[in-house]
Amino acid sequence: MFQLGKTLVSEDIIEKDFLCNLSACKGACCVEGDAGAPLDEEEVKILETIYPKVKPFLRKEGIEVIEAQGTSVTTSYGELETPLVNGAECAYVIYDEKGTALCGIEEAYNQGEVNWKKPVSCHLYPIRTRSYSEFTAVNYEKWEICDDACTLGKELQVPIYKFVKEALVRKFGEDWYAELEKIAQENFKK
Repeated sequence: MFQLGKTLVSEDIIEKDFLCNLSACKGACCVEGDAGAPLDEEEVKILETIYPKVKPFLRKEGIEVIEAQGTSVTTSYGELETPLVNGAECAYVIYDEKGTALCGIEEAYNQGEVNWKKPVSCHLYPIRTRSYSEFTAVNYEKWEICDDACTLGKELQVPIYKFVKEALVRKFGEDWYAELEKIAQENFKK
């Protein structure tokens, strides 16, 4: 780990490669697991506001869950996240003609209906952040469902931090990212 401003960053995001391979995984990160996408309080408000414009893009099952539980839920640990359909897939998941899970929020964004792409935790994946009182931890979350993304990233030599550049800039800003790139170039050359 190294410190960058008020963040502690795992060296894995510079040293390891990653490039989503949706044709292989079919968007499993949005479907598998036992928790929804982590949200912050600002994102909860955004979801409440944009839901009417996102709703036409969603599946019936997702709409039913959202309308029963809300656009977000609070876990027993007090954490905010997206609701789940059948305790597994995110309520905002939609599927393309090949059965690949996609984000209904992002589809509404791509169609110009909303100006918010998706929760930053989804945008950052496979990076996960956790805020503490003095700093934010920035870590790589290794999950076997993403093995094909690791293989493709290695083949094309795309480090994790470059794959999620747009999301890292969104979360921490241009200056933070420029400093991260400088650290990567100086200290972690392959």
